Amino acid sequence: MGSASDKLLNRERTVHEILGGGIVADVVLWRKQNVSNGIVTVTIASWIVFESFAYTIITLLTSVLLLLLSILFLWSKSASILNRPSPPLPEFQISEAMAEEASKWLRLHVNKLLQVSYDIAMGRDSELFIKVAVSLFLISFIGSLMEFQTLCHTGVLVVMTVPAFYERYEDYIDGSLVFIYNKANELYLRFEQWAYPEKLKLD
Repeated sequence: MGSASDKLLNRERTVHEILGGGIVADVVLWRKQNVSNGIVTVTIASWIVFESFAYTIITLLTSVLLLLLSILFLWSKSASILNRPSPPLPEFQISEAMAEEASKWLRLHVNKLLQVSYDIAMGRDSELFIKVAVSLFLISFIGSLMEFQTLCHTGVLVVMTVPAFYERYEDYIDGSLVFIYNKANELYLRFEQWAYPEKLKLD
């Protein structure tokens, strides 16, 4: 059941390789359990905060920033009065190299998006148009069922659970999906034989 023909879409790469094979793949596949546990815990806790106290992302961010700035301000003032050391904060500054790298990355991805949009608008890639249209429809449909915050939290939990679950039971899942796919093909062929017998005679 672990042969290449039994793999989903006849793929040869592992799940770790498909996810990039780096730190992100390690976190998503729970190979760095402390980080993965932290992400899931923070996601669930923040969702509870949002739902229980009717917070929004902007409200939460501004509250956290206000609390942090207030603590640092009072710490600095009390340190100067009591002759204590100031908060050990590094100087916040974005270097020119970092700004150039960020602008290059942004320009590259925006140009790719614009090129894809242009190709679709000019009717050059019908398959891409169908993929984008279906994706946008699914996003719109899912978005109509839940709020954006709930959707983001659900998305994080899905990303942190589904790939790891799939990797653990990969052979069973792939074997079952291939079996279902083959059975569906058999049913379709039987339906075609029943619905279009004259077509089979011509063949």
